Amino acid sequence: MMQDHMNNEMTIANTARLPLWLFYEDEIEPWLNAQPAFTQAWIAAQAFKAEKYRVILLPNARGAVAAAIAGLGRRQQSLSMWHCTGLPERLPPLDFQLAQKFNAADATQIALGFANGLYHFERYRVLKHEKHATLSLAPNANAHYVELAAQASAWARDWINTPAADFGPSELAAAAVQIAERHGARYHEWVGDDLLTANFPAIHAVGRASSQAPRLIDIAWVPPGGLQYPKLTLVGKGVCFDSGGLDIKPGAGMALMKKDMGGAAVALSLAHMVMSTGLRVQLRVLIPAVENSISANAYRPGDVLATRKGLSVEVGNTDAEGRLVLCDALALGDEDNPDLIIDFATLTGAARVALGPELPALFGNDEALVAELAKTATLEHDALWPMPLWSAYEDELGSKIADLNNIAASGFAGAIFGALFLKRFVSDTVRWMHIDLYAWNSKERPGRGIGAEAQGLRGTYRFLLDRYGVCNLK
Repeated sequence: MMQDHMNNEMTIANTARLPLWLFYEDEIEPWLNAQPAFTQAWIAAQAFKAEKYRVILLPNARGAVAAAIAGLGRRQQSLSMWHCTGLPERLPPLDFQLAQKFNAADATQIALGFANGLYHFERYRVLKHEKHATLSLAPNANAHYVELAAQASAWARDWINTPAADFGPSELAAAAVQIAERHGARYHEWVGDDLLTANFPAIHAVGRASSQAPRLIDIAWVPPGGLQYPKLTLVGKGVCFDSGGLDIKPGAGMALMKKDMGGAAVALSLAHMVMSTGLRVQLRVLIPAVENSISANAYRPGDVLATRKGLSVEVGNTDAEGRLVLCDALALGDEDNPDLIIDFATLTGAARVALGPELPALFGNDEALVAELAKTATLEHDALWPMPLWSAYEDELGSKIADLNNIAASGFAGAIFGALFLKRFVSDTVRWMHIDLYAWNSKERPGRGIGAEAQGLRGTYRFLLDRYGVCNLK
């Protein structure tokens, strides 16, 4: 299931390459004025104005392709990978190199955009994309980051795109095993009734109705000599399919629920990036992997669940299951007293109503840290939007028979209530951030078709790299 996507390579050795020009709209005319009359006439005949995503080809005297020109649209403050993701599907399957010199940051974004634009999910297709354009990596681009980010994103997108019949809790665990083995990390999991023995009752309750046993995945990695490094814990919601449980979703609401493990996919891919680069951390990854199904032993609305933290939770709605599996995982992570916990979850539709599908909501108990992550993510063109942990709403999670309810009495501010619920399972002394993401491209765009997206992956990685730095893995 986990592939290296080597067909997405940026370079091919010993091949003559064609120049690829990239222009903003305000750059094309000055460049064009310096070109031969034939080139000016050819471009004028096609009314090319360097519109975003538009590509034209320049012929040589024999009628073959001599060069390509791509538009970047109106000038932006910085060049983003999203300017370039549409290039592979618009260029012919030939080998190109940049015709201009770009600074290191822009060269890296161009390469990353091109690499991501090569992604196709083709597991179930007989006819596959066999040929594509290639772009050589500029000498000043960050080759390690481009390759690693493209690889991690492709893995996350593959996992999210795969239907639940082929990617349930056991397959998610198998992917986690591969990540752990790749980096020599310790792997452990609690499966089925072992969850009850080990005191993870909420995870067990949510997943027990499925034919695939619920589990909690636990990966631990410490670089050589790194026992003095700060502890970093990543938690990912791994609901591999969400029927809604007995509070069953309508058909339209269930259609995309294979993506409800998007948080787990991002957390695992991010862990791969952290370990590959060798950040100065003691890393722990916790993934509660379940399917929220319906059967005779499914948990019910009105049930009161025990949790690892010791808090009892009344089930106001079985379709608010993500916070129930996350609460046990967060409580376990909190016991280590790490420097930082970050959880990733496709938690609430309310976050999509507030911010739309492209902008994940970011919560945290340290406002300065939240602001720092949001700033870094924006610079990395992987935006996260800070949202308030509004404590005045906490009383609406109250229950008459338990310590709290898994849904609020109010129909408003659903994303905030989800975050406030999770906050109850993290101590005040631990820095914690929660990313409520959609993990899906809901509309067709150049280089970004409808399907999975590893939201928050690159921005969070860059934040962690800046915060902790790199150790010497040799």
